[in-house]
Amino acid sequence: MKESTGMLNATVVVVIAVGVFMAFFYYTLWPLIKRNYSMNADCSRAICDQCPEDDNGKRNCEMVKCHLKGDDPNDPDKTFECVWKG
Repeated sequence: MKESTGMLNATVVVVIAVGVFMAFFYYTLWPLIKRNYSMNADCSRAICDQCPEDDNGKRNCEMVKCHLKGDDPNDPDKTFECVWKG
């Protein structure tokens, strides 16, 4: 009887630990993953400004302003920044 009680306690601990890890993933990690995917998808479909050239004729940009097709490029609510891909 003592052995089965010990196994039951171990099972309860494992079930609670799995529940905590699932809650952590669902409420903390999943929104970050989803937001990153959404930003990458938007940037791949976006129309971006040209990166200006410096005095030497080189382009040295990290981020550029972009907008989606059909959106006003001058509206700050519709523009976002993407990584310059050259």
